[in-house]
Amino acid sequence: MFGTIVNCLAIIAGSCAGIFFSRKVTSELSNVITTAAGVVTLVIGMQMAFEAVNIIYLALSLIVGGLVGSWMNIDGAILGFGRILEKKFGRPALDAEDGDSGGSSRFAYAFLNSSVLFCVGAMAIVGSFKAGTSGDYTILLTKSTLDGFMAIVFASTMGIGTAFSAVSILVYQGCLTLLSGFLNPWVSEQMISELTGIGGALVIMISVNLLGLRTIKTANYLPGMLCMILFVVLDPLFMQISTYFV
Repeated sequence: MFGTIVNCLAIIAGSCAGIFFSRKVTSELSNVITTAAGVVTLVIGMQMAFEAVNIIYLALSLIVGGLVGSWMNIDGAILGFGRILEKKFGRPALDAEDGDSGGSSRFAYAFLNSSVLFCVGAMAIVGSFKAGTSGDYTILLTKSTLDGFMAIVFASTMGIGTAFSAVSILVYQGCLTLLSGFLNPWVSEQMISELTGIGGALVIMISVNLLGLRTIKTANYLPGMLCMILFVVLDPLFMQISTYFV
């Protein structure tokens, strides 16, 4: 858990620095930072998305996952949790320009998008497994550095809700680390590549929101990652069936 705790502290520290920085800039400069954050997030998402090998799995996972997530209203549930945190630790600051339908608070919006961004990458998965199985924290410590800098940018544009994404990191990476011994046999290179690919697609959705191009309820597509895991696990069966018909 050492690597995960360091990761959480890096996000909190970066968020605090971002909040301090945001108080020193005008609204015009804030828009510049928001645009830059959107572009950087887009680049990160595209780099990750290109790791996907099977485009059919990616498309089906996003479609099916999006339908399931919309039915479950995952985006609303996470935003609701963000509002609970806001009532306890933050201050209400409704802003319809946040890209969140219904004018949800900046705090909840920052919490949601930061949680998705920091959790969906391959470094979170591989780093957690290496930490849990061999005690190697190199990947998680590297991820902590990167997340810390991204937290500065996100917090300066979206607010202190970014810092509370550390809660998501603690739960997500903590569980992966603790369960690494059990889950490790199931994690192949194909699994990492495909999960990185669909994770990149989710990060691209975040960038679209940041750039104000369209409002996408990103969290509703999270079940797509579970769909991708299922597709990869069943891939040998699919190959056998396709071979039979060919």
